[in-house]
Parts: sequence; C-alpha cells; structure tokens
Amino acid sequence: MKKTLTLQLSPEEAYDPQIFKQTVLKKAGISLDTPNAFTRQIKRSIDARGRKVIVNVEAEIFLNENPGSMLDHFPSYQNVRNSDPVIIVGAGPAGLFAALRAVELGIKPIVIERGKDVRTRRRDLAAINKDGIVNPDSNYCFGEGGAGTYSDGKLYTRSKKRGDIRRIMEIFVAHGATEEILVDAHPHIGTNKLPLLVSKLRETVLESGGEILFETRVDDLIIEGAEIKGVVTQLGERIKGLGVILATGHSARDIFHLLDRRKVLIEAKPFALGVRIEHGQNLIDRIQYHCEMDRGPYLPASAYSLVQQTEFKGKQRGVFSFCMCPGGFIVPAATAPGELVVNGMSPSRRDSKFANSGIVVSVELEDLPEYQKYGALASMYFQADVERKAWDFGGKTQAAPAQRMVDFVNRKTSSSLLDTSYQPGLESVEMREVLPDFISARLAMAFKAFGQKMKGYLTNEAQLIGVESRTSSPVRVPRDRETFEHPQIKRLYPCGEGAGYAGGIVSAAMDGERCAEKLIEAYCKSGG
Repeated sequence: MKKTLTLQLSPEEAYDPQIFKQTVLKKAGISLDTPNAFTRQIKRSIDARGRKVIVNVEAEIFLNENPGSMLDHFPSYQNVRNSDPVIIVGAGPAGLFAALRAVELGIKPIVIERGKDVRTRRRDLAAINKDGIVNPDSNYCFGEGGAGTYSDGKLYTRSKKRGDIRRIMEIFVAHGATEEILVDAHPHIGTNKLPLLVSKLRETVLESGGEILFETRVDDLIIEGAEIKGVVTQLGERIKGLGVILATGHSARDIFHLLDRRKVLIEAKPFALGVRIEHGQNLIDRIQYHCEMDRGPYLPASAYSLVQQTEFKGKQRGVFSFCMCPGGFIVPAATAPGELVVNGMSPSRRDSKFANSGIVVSVELEDLPEYQKYGALASMYFQADVERKAWDFGGKTQAAPAQRMVDFVNRKTSSSLLDTSYQPGLESVEMREVLPDFISARLAMAFKAFGQKMKGYLTNEAQLIGVESRTSSPVRVPRDRETFEHPQIKRLYPCGEGAGYAGGIVSAAMDGERCAEKLIEAYCKSGG
C-alpha cells in the first residue's frame, strides 16, 4: 500500500532521516513499530517568509511494498558505431545531451571539443588560480562539460517550453547524481561532484559507439551553396556529417568571428553585465532565516534572489541577482590572456563561509551606440572592452578589482578589503573607473533598494568583485522557431547558451536534446 501526504515540517523533521520517518508515520496514524514501513520525500521546498522557517514536503509512505526507484525514465542507448554521423561542436551540457539523444535515436554523434577532458582540465584551472596563466582552450569555460562542470551545478530553470525537465534530471541520476535532485525545489549537484558525473555521460556516449574529440578546435566550416557539410579543425582535418549542431557556449568568441567572416547570419543580442557581490554566508543566513546566530545543523546555506528596476538618463533597466552561490567561491573565468572575468561556484555541501552572487545590469543594444560599427558583434566587443579594463585595473594579473559595498555607493575607494574566496587575490580600486557609467550608476541605485528589501544586505562587510560579464551570449545565432534550423544555412542547428537559446545547465541540456531530435527528424532516415 502507498499513501501520499503533504506536510509542513520543521527543518529538523525534514532533514533528519530518522526524525522524518517518525514524524510522517505519526501524522499518518501509523504505529512507529509497524514492520515494513518505508517513507521518502518526493518534493521539498523551504518557506522562510515568516519568522519561523517551514519546510513544505510531499511524502510517500509504503507499507509492505518496496518503494522502488524514483526514476520514470530509463534511457536506452543503442550501438551507433556504424550509423550515420552528426557533428556536435562543444561538449557542454547542450552538446553532451545532444549526443546522448542522438544515440537514443540511433545516430552516431561526433562531439568536437576544443578543451581537455575533465580530469586533465584541472591542471589548467590550477594555473589560472595560482599563477594567473589563462589557457585559451582549457579554462573554467572551455573543456569537457563546459562552464557547467566547474559551477554550482544548479539544476533549476524557468524554462517550461523547450523540453522535459524531469527527464534531464533523471538522466543525471542515472549517471550518478543523487535522487535528492528530484526532490528539492532548487536542486544542485556541486562542483566537487560534477566532474565525475560529466565523465560518466562521456562514457555512455563512447560505449555506444559515439566519438568525442578533445583538444580539437573548429577553425572553419565546410559550406557548399547554402548547406553545411561539416567542419575543419585547427589541424586542417575535415570532418563531415549529416548536420552540425553548434553548441559552443557563450564565450567562444572565435566562433562568432568565424560565423561573421563566413557571412553566416548572426545578430547582436542584449545581455547583462556587472559584478560579483561577496558576503559572509552567516550574514545572509541571518537575514533570510531570521536567526540571531547561525542557521543550525539542518537548514542548508540560504540563497537570495533580487531584482530592481532603475532609471538612468531616462532609460529603465533591470538590475538583478544572477547565479547566486550560497556557501561558494568566486573563480577566475577568463578565456584569453589580457582579460578578467569572475564567476561563482559551490561545492555540494555549500559549506564555504562565503556567499556570492552576480549582480548585473541589463544591457540593451541602444546602450552601446559607439559599438554599432561592429554590427552583429557589437555587444561582444563592448563585453571584451570592459573585461580588458578590469584586467588593467587589477594589475594585469588575474587579481580582481574590488571595492567594499557601501564605499562603492558613496564613491569612496576602500582603504582595505575583506577576506575573500577568490584565490588570485583582490586589488582595491574605485569600481566606477572600471565599469561604464550606466552600469555603475544603476548598481548603486539597486544596492540601496536591495538594502531596503533585505535589511543588512547593504553593508561594508560585503564587497564588489569584478567583472561578471559572461551572464549569457552577447550574440544570437538565429534559427527557425519550429525546425531549429538556421534560416540561411541548411543542416546547421544553433544550440544552447552560445547561440542565445538557453540560460543554465538544464535549459541547455533540453535545448541540446531538441536540436538533435529536429536534425535527425529532418535529415536522418534511420533516426528514431
């Protein structure tokens, strides 16, 4: 027999397995001594709006019945060794899930990744953190798993229209993620666990007969008439397939230059740019959970989400938190020497003493009149110029320019900076000299508003660390709304964050699946 209950529990009742079982059985009127009684959570969310934190839980009770797996989807991967190939450029979430879906549909994926496999990639990340050396082909953005591998691993998305979120989650579980990601309203995996998970996704592709070519950069496209036939690598190798899924991520500027040079239609795209804000995690916990000391042993490190409309020179623009990482770290995310970019990540336990979040300003094309001469690459050139300026002000190393939060609002260079999770170190500067006026003015307005929304948020015990500029792609590679095919070049399928159609691990994975399905439906007679 199975019974389902909807409950409001204390953190202790929700997060201590033994107490949870006792609480659920008691609320269901079942004796604690009942043999063969199993309980589990299938949905869980934290409500901290009141003075007392409540955990909303949907629970299942099984009596004399094995609960079984929580998975509804068990993917079946065919042997595609001798099947027709499709080319997938990029081994981030979009590319890997496109490859897995192709295998499911009986088509051989050839994944081409400029970076290294996840294990080898670690050495290049260490070189950025310790020595400030940026390998343009292997860094926090490029390499197996893309930018998502070394991130918080957040698996929630606002996208509801481009795929099956539950299916993506279950594929992660089938490859080693815990079933907790199926339960939590805001699931995450953690940067310490993502590399192993990504390597298992790769193993599935290879064991099924697919190919993954690491340290292989696409330098040209094979276009005949109005149709793409394949790609050319940096070594001159020509790789052909039935179609090309372009899943290169939001930082592959050389690909945007290539498309522009080959006169493949692309478009400038609005994006967002700002800074990382770093607080002590304990402060954020006290604000969010209304506690005087610490959050206690059961509640997870708290997150926040903030948004504020601002007006500057008669123009309204949103300022919002982005990729908030509770209990996390700030990392150097540059993809070439001579630029400085920061991003955030968290381990699975989110047990760092720091909380960080991107606080970014919406940038519209009309905000960049002096960059219009660059056409479709206008936003990208603006983004790159800000990153180079941050590099200069940081001392031309990977040390990041920084300023205490109240000092920034008051236009005062900080005489000292706080401890930080950012390993390459910080350089005290006036951030208004790094950021364009329309960005810094809106940030200052928003910080004051955020301080009203979250009492204690606006404090000199927090600091701005810059710049957070890789929020999304500054370029869109257009595609047909129904077929997902490029409107000008047949068999070319722009995909994921880099093409402007996703905003995180889950939405990128869903987009990868859909692109594979659309390509195979259109051009592969043996597909499906």
